[in-house]
Amino acid sequence: MQPLKATFDPIKFEVIRNALVEATEEMTIALRRSAYSTNIKTRADFSCAFFDSELQPVAQAFTQPVHLGSLSELVPRVIREYGPENISPGDAILSNDPYLGGVHLNDITLISPVYHNEELFGYVANLAHHVDVGGGAPASIGAFREVYQEGVIIPPVKLVQGGQIVSDIFRLILAQIRSKRETAGDFRAQVAANTTGVRRLGALLDRMGAETIAFYIDQLLTYTERRTRAEIAKLPQGAFTADGYVDNDGFTDEPVHLVAKMVIDDDGVLFDLTGCDPQRRAPVNSTYAQTFSACAYVLKSLIEPDVPVNAGFYRLVRIIAPEGTVVNCTPPAPVVGGWETQVRLSDVLLKALASAIPDRIPAGTKAMMCQVGFGSIDPRTGELYAFYETLAGGYGGRATRDGPDAVQTHGQNTENAPIEETEINYPVRILRYELVDDSEGPGEQRGGLGLRRDYLFDHEVSFTILADRDRWGPWGLFDGLPGQVARYVLNPDDEAATLGSKVTVQLKPGDVISLRTCGGGGYGPPEDRDAQRVLRDVRDGKVSPERARDVYKVVINTVDWTVDAKETARLRSGQKQEN
Repeated sequence: MQPLKATFDPIKFEVIRNALVEATEEMTIALRRSAYSTNIKTRADFSCAFFDSELQPVAQAFTQPVHLGSLSELVPRVIREYGPENISPGDAILSNDPYLGGVHLNDITLISPVYHNEELFGYVANLAHHVDVGGGAPASIGAFREVYQEGVIIPPVKLVQGGQIVSDIFRLILAQIRSKRETAGDFRAQVAANTTGVRRLGALLDRMGAETIAFYIDQLLTYTERRTRAEIAKLPQGAFTADGYVDNDGFTDEPVHLVAKMVIDDDGVLFDLTGCDPQRRAPVNSTYAQTFSACAYVLKSLIEPDVPVNAGFYRLVRIIAPEGTVVNCTPPAPVVGGWETQVRLSDVLLKALASAIPDRIPAGTKAMMCQVGFGSIDPRTGELYAFYETLAGGYGGRATRDGPDAVQTHGQNTENAPIEETEINYPVRILRYELVDDSEGPGEQRGGLGLRRDYLFDHEVSFTILADRDRWGPWGLFDGLPGQVARYVLNPDDEAATLGSKVTVQLKPGDVISLRTCGGGGYGPPEDRDAQRVLRDVRDGKVSPERARDVYKVVINTVDWTVDAKETARLRSGQKQEN
């Protein structure tokens, strides 16, 4: 569809711009309300988008910013691979191929064409994280050596034809999966979401005309590029570098080295990842789409929040990610833990800018997905089940504020899986769900606290942790201190055994797994923190009196909950003299 030549009407522009975004937002509502799994209906692990007939992303509804690049990379390649001429009204194409623009196998995308008056106008798509896609462990996460162990790989296939699910394809996919009832329901929810998007866009086209909508889409992309260029011009120009590590790869203790250079100039932002480690036969490899998402997220976080996200924005995100590395892996590298590398890369990229724009960059964050998966035969029903979630952790301190406690960080935006819902739907008890005191990175602005979650089972279970941060806590900035490292413990109140951050264990009835995530890094010297704020942290149970004295140099009288001003002054003056 070629846009017509028309006079630009700013009011009509805003109406159409918001109508396109709202169509994708309504898709998210349909998907979330129709889904079966906790992972989608409660944790909101999905995103929706609209693409024009040229396969340019036009509007995206982000429940998960980590999907910034996932959809924009996968959808065009899937449609070109399948052939747009083979797709008719009422059809939907399914894929999760990590090497065709996808991410890890759990994230499955459904794409449907949008027709108007028998002419193709564009595509709607939604990406949803499925709780299980088969493979070597429940929830399809684990320390695997190649992608074929991680679950079913779905090339572009037609799941829906003429408005009806293709039963042969549906049954073939479900046969690979443990949680068949939930997965079947979630697939149907994805179909419902796309149907909603097609219907809403169809109504908009009927009301305003395809040529008018095409004209304003073209204007929207141009406007977005112009706004993004203007925002980039406000950033410091030049080249900025940093590096960091994923603690280990899941099979060896060798850290995974990440190297990043950001070049900000008149052409946009170049993210040069030359120097990152070669890909591993271990679950820490990021696909190109995952890496693109990290880079797009970092740029989006540095500009005004009202700048739209579409092809006009993506044009200014340039990436050098050498093939065969942990930031652009090639087959048959495993990818299930690529998100651990991806979100750490976001942290590294922001760290590169810390000296240039210190008032806008946080100290190190949780910066890991911290994936948890378990499954077995449900003793209540006799059916196989699988459960998946990610745990929150501490955010880094900022120039003027503490880091939030127990949050998902950077592009990760999944919500809490409540204890009540989890225990009703799955055969598990959550014994403890609380903040980890003294886990913050001390600083003038302290890091956020980590999270503790303990799982108790009364039956045999396969339990997987796919996480990180048990060797090095998130870094501090400007003399702030690192956050406390994460810990993963089997039977913490009995014969406690420390587990690795990337491990699958077989549990027997009565076993408990305890996860304690890391705290965020501190910002600025701890001894510069206002003593009354330290007192509040101690009264809130976030910081112990001993830590207040030893690290912040603040002495708390716990009888009347006051600061001992004289002793605090003595300690702090002594600290300054020693420095």
